[in-house]
Amino acid sequence: MNLLDIRVFDENGREVTLRDVIGGKWTVVYVYPKDNTPGCTTEAREFTELLPEFERLGFQVAGVSKDSVKRHLSFKEKHGLKVTLLSDPDAELIRALGAWGRKKSYGREYEGVIRSTFIFNPRGEIVWQKTNVRAKGHAAKVLEEARKLVSGGK
Repeated sequence: MNLLDIRVFDENGREVTLRDVIGGKWTVVYVYPKDNTPGCTTEAREFTELLPEFERLGFQVAGVSKDSVKRHLSFKEKHGLKVTLLSDPDAELIRALGAWGRKKSYGREYEGVIRSTFIFNPRGEIVWQKTNVRAKGHAAKVLEEARKLVSGGK
């Protein structure tokens, strides 16, 4: 299956494809492990703070996790988030993006979401990606990459 045809749930609980989400616009898709955890909250807040800058460049920003639509709405409300949050309960999109794999925490190994970010051009092609990122300060780094992309790499 084409990556763009993978279905997720939008904030209204509607099933949409990644192609629908991108909708012919520059799009940042950041994949994160879980709503209301410290790193994920930091990342979502930073993307929200920088959203006007992304929008000035013609970008939209969407976060994706396995959390439910209901949990996403609660997360957005609690923290005043403005970014779009997508629910991928079966991690189909997350896996297809390569943002799922072996992780280690306190000596324990397990499979899970690898914090990652992707920039899609308006045609739905991945033009930049970064995996295993640190949440704090990451949104600003992605904004710099976005600026480079729209200015032709200058």
